Amino acid sequence: MEQTETEPIDGIGIQVEFRSFPSVDLLAERLARESRGIELLNVRKNPETDRTHATVFVPNGQLDHFERVIRDYVEERVDRRERPRDNRLLVDAIEDLRHATLRALWTDTEDEFPTVEDEEFWWEVWLPVRGNGRAEGARFREHVELLASDPTAPPDVGGRRAQPDLFELDTPATSPGPRVAEGELQFPERTVVLVHATVRQLRRSMLVLNSIAELRRAKDATEFFDALPVDEQQEWLDDLLARTTFAPPDADVPYVCLLDTGVNRGHPLLAHVAAQRDLHTVNPNFGAGDSHGHGTEMAGLASLGDLTPLLETTEPVSVEHRLESVKLFDDGAATSSDARHHGYVTQEAIARAEVAAPHRARLFGMAVTAPDNRDRGQPSAWSAAIDSMAADADGEGDGRRLIVVAAGNAMYSSGHHYPDGNDTDGIHDPAQAWNALTVGAYTELTDITEDDTDGYSSVAPAGGLSPFSTTSLVWQSQWPMKPDVVLEGGNVGEDYRGPVGMHSLSLLTTHHRPADRLLTTSNATSAATALACRMSAQVAAEYPELWPETIRALLVHAAEWTEAMKAAYLPPSPVTKASYEKLVRRCGFGVPSLSRALYSVADALTMVVQQTLRPFTRNAGQQPGLRDMHLHQLPWPTGALEDLGELPVEMRVTLSYFIEPNPSRRGQSQRYAYQSHGLRFDVRRPTETINGFRQRINASAVAEDRGRPPSSNDPNWLLGIQNRHKGSLHSDIWRGTAAELASRDSIAVYPTSGWWKTRPALERYNLPAPYALVVSFKHSSISLSEALSAV
Repeated sequence: MEQTETEPIDGIGIQVEFRSFPSVDLLAERLARESRGIELLNVRKNPETDRTHATVFVPNGQLDHFERVIRDYVEERVDRRERPRDNRLLVDAIEDLRHATLRALWTDTEDEFPTVEDEEFWWEVWLPVRGNGRAEGARFREHVELLASDPTAPPDVGGRRAQPDLFELDTPATSPGPRVAEGELQFPERTVVLVHATVRQLRRSMLVLNSIAELRRAKDATEFFDALPVDEQQEWLDDLLARTTFAPPDADVPYVCLLDTGVNRGHPLLAHVAAQRDLHTVNPNFGAGDSHGHGTEMAGLASLGDLTPLLETTEPVSVEHRLESVKLFDDGAATSSDARHHGYVTQEAIARAEVAAPHRARLFGMAVTAPDNRDRGQPSAWSAAIDSMAADADGEGDGRRLIVVAAGNAMYSSGHHYPDGNDTDGIHDPAQAWNALTVGAYTELTDITEDDTDGYSSVAPAGGLSPFSTTSLVWQSQWPMKPDVVLEGGNVGEDYRGPVGMHSLSLLTTHHRPADRLLTTSNATSAATALACRMSAQVAAEYPELWPETIRALLVHAAEWTEAMKAAYLPPSPVTKASYEKLVRRCGFGVPSLSRALYSVADALTMVVQQTLRPFTRNAGQQPGLRDMHLHQLPWPTGALEDLGELPVEMRVTLSYFIEPNPSRRGQSQRYAYQSHGLRFDVRRPTETINGFRQRINASAVAEDRGRPPSSNDPNWLLGIQNRHKGSLHSDIWRGTAAELASRDSIAVYPTSGWWKTRPALERYNLPAPYALVVSFKHSSISLSEALSAV
């Protein structure tokens, strides 16, 4: 058969699916040959058969490559460029290969794949970036328009019928032609669009199928909790306004930009924190007002916090930040009829606020999540869009951004399932975003004050995880530990009939229809996220020079687990590093304190570092390699610590940085890593010299870069080096004596591999990597500063 060379961007070729033997690893990345245009599209694991499936696009004229690989394997011939053993490892794992069907492009969960051939829904289509251009979305739209122009035409590509998948092709098409939604997301090696189509329609065009790397079902709806009514108390609000000082409209202060259902600034409280010119919408037809209520509830909490304690006191109140709003959806929810891509809408919303006021210091808060957790920690288009915007990956925005995201809400259909239901209800998309500050919920609210509730009790104990909070226990272990922190999200009451929401177990905030009533209640991770936005803005107002990475680090560094959390989730003994990892996956690093966050920056025995290193370098003709390591001297008097002797102390370290995402489901190999780079920290050990410390860090960095796990023989850390370095936010606590701490006087920050290094053709290996490092020391009952001053 004669074959000719064809540029891969033409989409002419075939897609081949490789399947491994059961329980055998498939070396999928070795199937790709970029010089020939042979591209690994996706890698999937079938949990029922324990087989790995990999789909590869082979341009016309390049199929002979695999024929030669298999022939050389059979004949044991030595290729000039490849050792036969390399091919043997690859081919030994392959049970069979076949022409790929549409099903081979599906990387979502199996139960989401359509079972009816003519079911119309929105597909999330991941397009490979081929060639040097960025026209994948435009080319794909042309292919779909051609297909839609004649939906009754026979399948294309030279008269060849598309391969059957789950359905026969001999029934006529009955649906209108497919259509592509407005907007697209662009990542270094993928472009993501939404297509409304059926299985039959997508399968009819080989050009369409060959343009696709992955298919998933677009997430349909967003979730909110309706407010519960409370009595109007105009006189209380007037009193609060009289003793509250607000930052003026033109003040140079931080802004919290809420991405939600809009804000009604007609409320007398919100009129002081949000100017009309700062209320935006992604669609001018929506209007910027809030017809749903959720955004206005968020606004009240993000500006003043829970109003209940403020109304019960006569103390003065100061609000030193202001609010912006971008309305995402007209009715507070995106439904299956909405063609807007959530990640694209989020990017549009951020851009609108920044274009309107480009020089403001701001952070973004979003409590909008998908209604399910089927990603189980894997990056999605939406979460990757948030990671990209946080890192300012395209360099077109106003710099790096702090984005605070709700973890999503557990369904508390039965309070009797608490806390087991929290463990099995995973964090919702897009809260798996590495660069986001992901917020879960805990509660201190247990006092039920409503009438006729004598038979009711609160579901969660004081200081416990809120019944609304989701966790990352169901995620695979390599994904980040989320949530990052937990704040007040309210509680649930219950009696023998089941759970019920109650005013007294919720937070008090502003109502979106102030002419009807001024106050309402809010709860769950939405309320907790609004409080986290407020605390972040308060830190930014106090220390305007701090980076987004630093504010995120300070909130985590200032968080502590409550006694209720430790009692519920840490075993009596032995308390292992794995136990602490599960605690973090439930409760984050605990409940942050504003005073601790502000004190951390000012305390003489806390080190806050904002620096930039270059993770990689490349010499001419070589692959990129590791480059920079930073060594920091820790700020404590060694002699004074030695004098404290056996006094028990703890050292806490938090490292925060933003990665550039490269999302695709092509396995978790280093070559196709999601993260652009990783950073790690380690502290000098008592018997090490500085040179010995440097040598150990260099050896550890090289070992991890080559895929070997790091050494874990430093037992005094709660999480340890193998557990803490997940995602792009790392925090850990070392416990020992003051004398032991005296010799731990240096900390290293060093890089590990990512796609900036392993994908040199993308030319990102020279980029800098900013990071924030926070290190502090304390005694269990008094600050270390006080202890040292007493020596």
